[in-house]
Amino acid sequence: MVKGFYAYIKDLWKNPTRELVHERMIQWRAGNSIVKVDKPLRLDKARALGYKAKKGIIVARVRLIRGGRTRPKHTHGRKSGKQHVRKTLKMNARWVAEQRAGRYFNNLEVLNSYQIGKDGKYYFFEVILVDPQMPEMKSDKELNWIISSKHTKRAQRGLTSAGRKSRGLRNRGPNFKVRPSMRAWNRSGK
Repeated sequence: MVKGFYAYIKDLWKNPTRELVHERMIQWRAGNSIVKVDKPLRLDKARALGYKAKKGIIVARVRLIRGGRTRPKHTHGRKSGKQHVRKTLKMNARWVAEQRAGRYFNNLEVLNSYQIGKDGKYYFFEVILVDPQMPEMKSDKELNWIISSKHTKRAQRGLTSAGRKSRGLRNRGPNFKVRPSMRAWNRSGK
């Protein structure tokens, strides 16, 4: 059986070698946390998630700090039970990266995202963003659904793939639905 070009890229990323990402991550750590890139690093994954090399679609690389969310511990004057220093965030890191990219490029809509690497301190994601005002997007039959007003600020509202997964909206059986929201279930839906 003959494999296509994207299948070879996918096989290469299943077991990435140190040289494939390590040298790049050293440069990414030194740069800004959100950077617009010319083309996606994982072309197979980007194409599967809706990326096209045309006007109106950009890719941004987002760097996130790994680990829990820390707060400074207060020294006096409050209840000792409120001295929580470390809290775990219920959102997954991919959703946080999409939200940050959506706020940074506030005239674009987040289409999807994927992880491109991680080290001891950071996660690195690539986020695919679409400009809904471009005429190329309005005429694109596969992506013109994102122009609708009900898709504004998708990442902030948890409507992307990572957001829906983190909200517990994946189908996990006939009797498992976290609806209408996690808050309505007293945060016990996960």
